[in-house]
Amino acid sequence: MEPAIIYAREASVAVADFRQVLVDSGLGAIRPVGDEPRLQQMLDAANLIVTARRPDGELVGIARCVTDFAWCCYLSELAVSQSAQGLGIGEGLLDEARRQLGPSVSLILASVPDAVGFYERAGMAPMQHTFWYKREY
Repeated sequence: MEPAIIYAREASVAVADFRQVLVDSGLGAIRPVGDEPRLQQMLDAANLIVTARRPDGELVGIARCVTDFAWCCYLSELAVSQSAQGLGIGEGLLDEARRQLGPSVSLILASVPDAVGFYERAGMAPMQHTFWYKREY
């Protein structure tokens, strides 16, 4: 039986741990995992970081968000290490992020194609009219 996962809001996360979860989750293929200063900047600029840790402290999941805590929250990463996928950790991170934000804040994200079914099963509604300027790097 898998030991209990501990969900928490954390003020900061070590960049090495963040990188490892990105790589282990598969998001490392589309995140700048080789650019430590940029990863650190991503962590520093986030104002809501929710983590999933094993009882020994190992980081196995992270939700990194930017929010005003009043109207909207952009969830820029929801990453769960492959070894912990299928245990409900992604939904646990979403639940904890929503608890931290409260019911008056919308949670918004852009899904990678392989994760669309997960977000639909988690109860998130797809939005038809979304737009973006794609980053160059």
